[in-house]
Amino acid sequence: MTDPSPALRDARQAKDLGADLVEFRLDDFFHGEESQIAPIVRLISDSPLPCIATCRISSEGGHYDGPEDARVSLFERLGTAFGKGEHPPRFIDVEHYAYSRSANIRQKFKLAIEHPEQVRDLQTSLILSTHDFNGRPADLTRRILAMQEQAAAKVLKIAFRARSLRDNLELFDLLAHRDRPMIALGMGEFGLMSRILAPKFGGFLTFAALRSATTTAPGQPTVSELLDLYRFRSIGPETAVYGVVGHPVSHSLSPHIHNAGFESIKLDGVYLPLPVPDGYESLKATVLELIHHVKLNLRGLSITLPHKESMLRLAREQGWAVDDFSTAIGAANTLSIQRGRDGSPSSVELRNTDAPALLQSLTDSEGDITGKNVAIIGAGGAARAAAYICAKAGGLVTVYNRTFERAEALAASLNQTSSTGIRAAGLGAFSPSQADIVINCTPVGMKDGPAPDAPVIAIVDIRDWKPSAAVMDTVYRPLETPLLRAAKAAGLRTIDGVSMFVNQAAAQFTLWTGHAAPVRLFERIVREHA
Repeated sequence: MTDPSPALRDARQAKDLGADLVEFRLDDFFHGEESQIAPIVRLISDSPLPCIATCRISSEGGHYDGPEDARVSLFERLGTAFGKGEHPPRFIDVEHYAYSRSANIRQKFKLAIEHPEQVRDLQTSLILSTHDFNGRPADLTRRILAMQEQAAAKVLKIAFRARSLRDNLELFDLLAHRDRPMIALGMGEFGLMSRILAPKFGGFLTFAALRSATTTAPGQPTVSELLDLYRFRSIGPETAVYGVVGHPVSHSLSPHIHNAGFESIKLDGVYLPLPVPDGYESLKATVLELIHHVKLNLRGLSITLPHKESMLRLAREQGWAVDDFSTAIGAANTLSIQRGRDGSPSSVELRNTDAPALLQSLTDSEGDITGKNVAIIGAGGAARAAAYICAKAGGLVTVYNRTFERAEALAASLNQTSSTGIRAAGLGAFSPSQADIVINCTPVGMKDGPAPDAPVIAIVDIRDWKPSAAVMDTVYRPLETPLLRAAKAAGLRTIDGVSMFVNQAAAQFTLWTGHAAPVRLFERIVREHA
């Protein structure tokens, strides 16, 4: 690096966005050359924020692969090369692996940092760190104990790729037993919880990227997301936690609307995306650990694909309260948790807000659906809710699915419990000339879903459709899915997924908070982001 201006511009932007501290990743441009040190010193001295100077070695996820003695010399200079009126780095971040290699190396680092035996007046402190980009290190406990032996380290940092949400809970427990300031972060999609909830568990700091394209570790949120979406500044030990469980959940706008809703009523709560891969055992282990972690203070979950049916199975196994909709439909989307004075769960209740939300959206557009032929596409949890509620409202329901056996099983189970008269057919048997209402209950067409650019059914010729037919999509992102776009082009009425999404979320919000949901705010946010 010869010109620090671009890095300084980014640092100023980070300050304007609300950052407290900036990390300069020197490994992006330092290659061990003496001529590179002066611009780095100037960069740090001119930083508009206190900074962390990091030159990460390649074995721990960085880009530095030059001579180690040159890197050590750089850190030594950064702690001692600043004159009157200049600003040294507030911290230097050094890997424990490198720091512990020899007493000579440790002594060189100690020359540049403030520590109990330091005789000079220095302002730079040491962050001693360990990273594993593959997963939780098998020797994690040994690493932490070894790092704690280094009295010169002001802050300890542990970061590894989280294998599941449960790894976050271990990181939180490490923070609870820290012997000095600590940073404990999970990397990757499963580690976002550890980054957002760092202040809840006493984490020294968390990292955020200026832009999504400039993250220094997988799973980092941006500064704007951290401060604005998740209201990071308001998170504390008593903050209640809510979230959406599913896979994928990166597309979900639930965090946007619920966090804005919490802000509107000044609730001390935060709502997170909580990815849990498909599979009952994974769901069971994760949800139970989240619920029973007393300090987490989990109060509510939204349940989405692919877990709506499995969550009902879990509720029955655990003896939780289940509402009539969930029982009849065989799927649920809302979990509410009450807690006693000691923080342990005192009651857990499972509900289905999808079904009434869908019917409300449909009748707001189409009025009474009694006697109308309703075609449901799909055979998952959303399809079960749609088929049940439409049949109960007097619709003549047929469930269509690519796998006929799944559609048949869905219809049989609903007919057995509710006597709804639902029929089943393969998707190839779909007859557009018979349908008054078509409802897509699959993720086809969903942004970041399995087939974002495909219509779930082909709408080829308007002559094959009833001119009065309406097409509804439960997908809300994007607003106009390929199915709705084709239906609109064919001159049919369309109902996007926003109203159903907002209606079911509003019901969840009221269950969790006891307050009426700010429905107009919810809808505005969804339409702005979808």
